[in-house]
This record gives sequence, structure tokens and C-alpha cells, in this order.
Amino acid sequence: MKQFDRNDAMEILQEHNSEINHIRHALAVEAAMRFFARVNGENEEEWGLAGLVHDIDWETTNNDPSMHTHLGASWLRDAGYPDTIVRAVLAHGWGICSDVEPVSLMEKHLYAIDELTGFVTAVALVRPGKSLQDLTVKSVKKKWKDKAFARGVDRDVIEKGTAMLGKPLEELIEGVIEALRPVEKEIGLGEEA
Repeated sequence: MKQFDRNDAMEILQEHNSEINHIRHALAVEAAMRFFARVNGENEEEWGLAGLVHDIDWETTNNDPSMHTHLGASWLRDAGYPDTIVRAVLAHGWGICSDVEPVSLMEKHLYAIDELTGFVTAVALVRPGKSLQDLTVKSVKKKWKDKAFARGVDRDVIEKGTAMLGKPLEELIEGVIEALRPVEKEIGLGEEA
């Protein structure tokens, strides 16, 4: 089986996605997945690749959300990506557009943090410096309670994911903030955002 690296994953991602916000989201999820792989003593490269390509079909399927994850999984399978990554892509849409339930630790993390990276990023964007450097869990939790804020983020999915992992939401928020700080410029945050 071919070994895939980050350059391969970026290439296939950019082959199917051109919108900067989709690329930034992919980079954010990749960074968070790498972080949680390290924390859990798992394969950082594999988790990172799963995070990077998880929404590979988004721009193609956003007019038909029922196809999301399925088309991407098909593209990745055809390209020779390992089943663990293909299955993680399918499982991150569980209960929304896929019936593939997250089972592995990698799948559960991808399911839980996909939406959470978007939420944390949204909180950072409304701060004066648009930065994660001084963002706290408390600030994120305050916005979490405001149902009008980041209405597009599915909080139920995040809560189901945290329950699946058996971790408190605060722990995942803290991990996502820490994971995204080093890549904030790449994901459109910081003073120049």
C-alpha cells in the first residue's frame, strides 16, 4: 500500500477545494487531530491526514449534503488511502449524512473536534486581536451559552462527541485552543486577520 504524506493530502484536498475558508478549516482540524494524537500516544501523521482530508468533498456536495463524506471517501479509496482514513472521513458525518458510527479513538476525536474547531475559531474572530494567544476556555464557554452566536455550529454533535470520548467539553476546548495557537496565521487568525 502506498504511503501518503501531508503533501499528497494537500494536493488531493486542493484538487477538490479552492475556497480559502475550506482550506483553513482543513488546516485547523489537521492541527487539532495532530495535537490529540500526541496527547493520546497515537499516530500523529495518520490522524493529521484524516483531519486534513475530512471535508475533501465539501465544495462538491454542499448542494446535496446527503452525499457529503461518501464522495470524499470514494475519492480517497480510489487514490489508495488506507481504510482507517476513509472510514474516519465517513464517521465524522455520523448521524448527519453517514450511518458509519465513530468507533476508533481517531474517529471519535474527528467527530468531536470538527465542529469545535469552527466554534473556537469563531470565538477568536470576534475578539479584538482576532487571536487565540489569549483565548481562554472560559471565554469559549461564555459564547457557547449564547445560542445566537455561531448558529451554524452544531453544538449537539460536539456534545455527543465529548460524551463518546468520556471527556469534559472544557478539556476538548482547551486542547483545540492549544492545538490551533501555532497555526493561527495559516487559519486566518491573529492581528492580520
